[in-house]
Amino acid sequence: MATSYILPKSEMTEEDIKLQFITPALSAKWDTKKITMETAPVNNFTDGKVLIKGNVPSRDKGKRCDYVLWYNKGTPLAIVEAKDNNHSTSFGMQQAISYGIMMNVPFVYTSNGDSFFEHDFTTGLEKEFPLSEFPTADELYARWKGVDATKILEVENRERYVMDGESKAYDIPLCFEENLLNTPFYSGSNCYPPRYYQRNAVNRTLAAISQQQTRILIVMATGTGKTYTAFQIVWRLLESGAKKKVLYLADRNNLVDQTINGDFKPLEKVIHKINFQKEDKSKISAYQVYFALYQQLDSAKHQGEEVEETEAEIEAEIAKYKEFFKPDFFDLIIVDECHRGSAKADSRWRKILDYFSSATQIGMTATPKETKYVSNIDYFGEPVYSYSLKQGIEDGFLAPFKVIHVRTSIDDGWRPKLGQKDINGVEIEDREYNLSDYDYNIVIQDRIDEVAQEITKFLKETDRMSKTIVFCPTEDAAERMRVALNNLNTDMILKDNQGNVKEQYVVRITGSDKYGKEKLDYFISVSQPYPVIATTSKLLSTGSDCKMVKLIVLDELINSMTEFKQIIGRGTRLRYDEGKTHFTIMDFRRVSRLFADPEWDGEIEQDDDYNPNPQPEGEYEGDFGDGSDDKGSQNGRKEIQFVGKGSVTIQVLQRVVSIYDTDGKLLKQESIEDYTKESILGTYQTLENFIQTWNEEQKKEVIRNILKERGIDLELIKKDQNMMDVDDFDFICHIAFDQKPLTRRERAEKVKKRDLFGKYGEAAKEVINALLDKYAQLGIYDIESTEILKQSPFTKFGKPSRIAALFGGNDKYRTALRELENELYKIA
Repeated sequence: MATSYILPKSEMTEEDIKLQFITPALSAKWDTKKITMETAPVNNFTDGKVLIKGNVPSRDKGKRCDYVLWYNKGTPLAIVEAKDNNHSTSFGMQQAISYGIMMNVPFVYTSNGDSFFEHDFTTGLEKEFPLSEFPTADELYARWKGVDATKILEVENRERYVMDGESKAYDIPLCFEENLLNTPFYSGSNCYPPRYYQRNAVNRTLAAISQQQTRILIVMATGTGKTYTAFQIVWRLLESGAKKKVLYLADRNNLVDQTINGDFKPLEKVIHKINFQKEDKSKISAYQVYFALYQQLDSAKHQGEEVEETEAEIEAEIAKYKEFFKPDFFDLIIVDECHRGSAKADSRWRKILDYFSSATQIGMTATPKETKYVSNIDYFGEPVYSYSLKQGIEDGFLAPFKVIHVRTSIDDGWRPKLGQKDINGVEIEDREYNLSDYDYNIVIQDRIDEVAQEITKFLKETDRMSKTIVFCPTEDAAERMRVALNNLNTDMILKDNQGNVKEQYVVRITGSDKYGKEKLDYFISVSQPYPVIATTSKLLSTGSDCKMVKLIVLDELINSMTEFKQIIGRGTRLRYDEGKTHFTIMDFRRVSRLFADPEWDGEIEQDDDYNPNPQPEGEYEGDFGDGSDDKGSQNGRKEIQFVGKGSVTIQVLQRVVSIYDTDGKLLKQESIEDYTKESILGTYQTLENFIQTWNEEQKKEVIRNILKERGIDLELIKKDQNMMDVDDFDFICHIAFDQKPLTRRERAEKVKKRDLFGKYGEAAKEVINALLDKYAQLGIYDIESTEILKQSPFTKFGKPSRIAALFGGNDKYRTALRELENELYKIA
């Protein structure tokens, strides 16, 4: 007997169709424990892109699947997208395919309640069938497992699909070895479930291992959880028994410690950090997961300078491995940040991998080096999985950014005056210097001070407790910048008038600075407010998990796309609930030109025309590439000259705000003034709306603070435009709505002429006139505070409570103040 429904199918909503038709059809063939619906966290597989327009951060709607059908907790087999009955069965299949690609499933379905429509990624075929014929879990698994793996591994035979208007290659997800497939992801109270792309990376890697692939490359943007992904790979391989001994290679002690104490903590009982100087041969084989640096030498030569190890030194390091471990001791090796050691045949980690050649070897990187001479792809092969910065921002897992380009009067050139001398009394070489010279070939103290001033201004405009990294050319330059920033922020350093010192507000964190490196953990901590500003050279450019960094300052020359991506990655961590919704790049060296480079977040490919200029990489314990190339005449360089304070006149000519899309394409570029206008218009739309909001706001300072949250300092812009005698109200009306501004004095005199306060006694009227004078002198924010009543000339009337009594009490005083404000901001 046919079932009757309250509504005809054509009048049912999508939710009705799901409830009455699709869910029953799926539940008839699948264990309901293996079906999740859109309210489940795993179905909402992206968070939604963070939008930085407007005064309050917001998110786009995240992507979600109506149904996900699971083989087990870590392996989705299919997704199902529902539509109401006014659409065809296949309507929405393009969206379903794009979701299927992201979720890495072999099958996707759509339905309008009449039937199902299937897209099979394993064959590329589509078909329609009745609701009652939906395949069971076993049937889908059998079809998936039967896919010929050789078909998938041939790059030229990849199916291609159109997603978001762009053709994208898609590999059919391999069904990997049964035991691995059924080994779950690690879960615990301190471990979040894997995001969809992390699950994809793990499953793709395990599938590759199941297919006997011995060299594997995983590319994941900085901030997307490479270490967490590596942990889940190791966990499942150990738990399944597929691997027994793991070597994890990194290039820095702090990264090793960060990994052991962070994502790998659940394995702490089977972890060992290798230190050949202290190892006991009889006990070293007792562990499962070993952590080591690419290099294990520890000499004074490797502390604080940029030195490349000789072939003999590298062989000595490998000899230590040979002394403690047989070639087949490890069956899995993970190289973290494998771009750092490079994939050159004579690099340190390549020598280690050659020795342990029988092990499965996994390289993990955010920015693979791909040139004719240095190639991770040549060594590891095509990435089994890639997740880009662009994808991370679009999905809402990484923070978006804006760029402020700061141009000074000497960027394009500065030439010393005839006979001008440096601080040592030596005549400065007569030539034209530019951005490629400052802090490299000549040090100009006035420029350092101007950069520090701009950084300080920005932090004052926004949030002075925003974690900030300033990238400088050298360690010495980082120290000079630290001093300049310290001297401009003494109010943040001194706690009170007695001189009790706070935690350090600004520190230098570089490779050879032992004190600075000790502060690194505090700087990257979410809970520790200090230090706030870190000046550095290369040490913080990669690896360090700087979760709360909101400002990245570029004051060094960067020509390497790899390094540029790594530096940008220091800000991409997103901590939405803790207030880290986006970050700002302040560029003093025109480095952000690299956004226009085709390599910016583009496809990974080799550059056969690359002409390398080999330089020491400095990837040893100690300096890590910070270098000390401003110490004199090393490598044939001339002694650097120092131009003392007050010798060079420098002005900021322009501050331009640039907004880029996730492809690095310039969406818009505007001056601070234009940006301010657009921001105000975006908040208040019309002059009438702004005036109404201003007048209704009990404390006008609220509006100023809203604009500050958007990076707009009205005082700074007024100063630049010689309008310091204008009220913020008039300035906003002028810059955003093209109104002629009145000065505060003019507004105050207009109110006095109206003589509107005759209902008050003489003393009260005198208070009102004094308030008008203070308004003309200081502005609206000061007269809104009762603190003003403790100053002259109000003190002659007594305490603030006695002044309020002149108006009939506190409430009536506040009423009088509101009347005064209304009169001040009347638009005649």
